[in-house]
Amino acid sequence: MSLKDYRNRLAGFADEAEDSILGQCAALKRLGWSNIELRTVDKKQIVDLSEEEFHFVLDTLSSEGVSVCSLGSNVANWGQSILAPFEETKALVEKTAVRAKLLGAKFVRIMSFSILTDEKGRVLEDQKEEERFMRLRWLVDKFQEYGVVPVHENCFTYGGLSLEHSLKLVEKVPGLKLVFDTGNPPIDVDVRTPYPYSYQSSWEFYSAVKPYIAHVHIKDSWKDENGKEHYTFPGEGKGDVMRIVSDLENSGYNGYYSMEPHMAVVFHDKSVEASKDARTENFVEYGKRFMDLLQKI
Repeated sequence: MSLKDYRNRLAGFADEAEDSILGQCAALKRLGWSNIELRTVDKKQIVDLSEEEFHFVLDTLSSEGVSVCSLGSNVANWGQSILAPFEETKALVEKTAVRAKLLGAKFVRIMSFSILTDEKGRVLEDQKEEERFMRLRWLVDKFQEYGVVPVHENCFTYGGLSLEHSLKLVEKVPGLKLVFDTGNPPIDVDVRTPYPYSYQSSWEFYSAVKPYIAHVHIKDSWKDENGKEHYTFPGEGKGDVMRIVSDLENSGYNGYYSMEPHMAVVFHDKSVEASKDARTENFVEYGKRFMDLLQKI
């Protein structure tokens, strides 16, 4: 496949490059890409933008010729407890679904609520599974009513505790698809192993959930002996990026690859900061290196 063809399937969390929507579009254009995984604009979640701000985003995307392949929502993410009232989630899902449809997003990224742990950080055996499954079935149905496909990310919420947890989710929640993030397994614990737990294998996780993958996030990472997270360019960490992408392409995958570098800025870690120029240059370089990787397949 030619690079031109690949570019139609490449996207990114461009809020890692720039805060403004104009800046995000400009970073994508430097790569020759026209798809974005929209998460935040001016450091606000899309659902938290005012109507005026949201319509400015819509108008800008239209005028810049950028399409939203996926909305990187915070629905059921690590900041939302399964013990919180369900009405809070319902209200967030309704607003997210409306805006995802207006944006023309094919997918909306979701998770499966924060992990319940004890005072030592050990994952509790009782994770309120039935409550999680019930809530997720409701929100999957709601997103589908709006014509948007909810995809669950293997991040550190219930479904990311191990490949078996992700498989159980798709079994118990009809219609749920997965977005596989190549860089999450090397930094996430595998609760199938004895405490303090080993880290996951990207290739093993991917191989198990492959039939349910509808979307892919490209990240690469590793953890040192002190538990510190390190993020790298694609193919330089322990995310098995080249092996996974090669297998996807050879298996007929024709979906998107969405960049989430986490190198100059980390969405969930506000202590990681960089200058505006450094963020943009890192994002563009990340995209270029992924395109180079694709040409080696």
